[in-house]
Amino acid sequence: MSELILSRRSIMATLATGAAGLAAGGGALALASPAQAQKRNMLAPGANAIQTAINAAHGRYLGLQEGKNADYIPALAEVSSAFFGIAVAGQDGKVYEVGDSKQLFSIQSISKVFTAALVMQESGDQKIEDSVGVDATGQVFNSITAVEQYRGKEMNPFVNPGAIATVGNVKGSSPDEVWAKILQFHSDCAGRQLDVNQPVYKSEGDTNQRNRAISALMSAYERFPMDPAVAVDLYTRQCSINVSAHDLAVMGATLAFGGRNPVTGKQVLDRSHVPGLLAIMSTAGMYDDSGKWLFHTGLPTKSGVGGGLVGVAPGKFGIGTFAPPLDAAGNSVRGQRAITDIVRALNANPYAQFD
Repeated sequence: MSELILSRRSIMATLATGAAGLAAGGGALALASPAQAQKRNMLAPGANAIQTAINAAHGRYLGLQEGKNADYIPALAEVSSAFFGIAVAGQDGKVYEVGDSKQLFSIQSISKVFTAALVMQESGDQKIEDSVGVDATGQVFNSITAVEQYRGKEMNPFVNPGAIATVGNVKGSSPDEVWAKILQFHSDCAGRQLDVNQPVYKSEGDTNQRNRAISALMSAYERFPMDPAVAVDLYTRQCSINVSAHDLAVMGATLAFGGRNPVTGKQVLDRSHVPGLLAIMSTAGMYDDSGKWLFHTGLPTKSGVGGGLVGVAPGKFGIGTFAPPLDAAGNSVRGQRAITDIVRALNANPYAQFD
């Protein structure tokens, strides 16, 4: 008999969720489970709303002339500052896009997110916390002082020292094996085979003396087991992977839906690793302006000096933008403006989900 007895609490929960369904649908009372009610509350915005929002943002900021291309990597300075593309990928795998959403560019620091995810997948979340930390440093992204302050710890995988050490913790018996795993993981998240922008790779490799010093210092503090010269070369190559705003939207959506690529259906990353990864994106993804960004949008986001942004609206969508001119913090000016407007239009701020 016990299995036939419903507690008062479960009866009331069932009636409450059923009433919610009646109010929303205007039809006969349908008894929805609490899980179904939660899913209803997490429904992503509709196709028309998404396309309308991205079209409006693109049109609003297409002529914005603020910022300038990164020039400390010579190849990045040569990219046209006029490019501007936006893409949003939803749970059904459909990608909504406008402008230069298929234009390829180097992923740069956005790659740090996905290599950190790879290390989490291989070695667990604790590996990241123990090897480089998960705290914002309060210093510039390539700070040597930050390394010295805590002997290579108490930072995060999105600043250069932590990112190089993260690459150095990818498992593999050779540099080729490690690289193949890094590239394949990025490709699986994007839903297509990615490759390297060779001119950017060469340009960055010719000017990465500071990163070589950082890699040697992190190695001296035993933050990773790999040869430091190999680690910094693989890191430079990773930052030179070619992507588009379309690709970034799919990569963001892979995280938004618990590590499952909504285009290919492949479970790229165990969902248990996603919350920690999004937490680091929230606190350290936008360089020195991460706090301001989180305050205004609530969206876990990572920028790259190539002009890209990838944002994650958990359970709703992934968003990618490309617009090369950067602000003083190193984040795409038009990309930030566009995503801020789109998040507001689609009620996608994770901290504002009250209904």
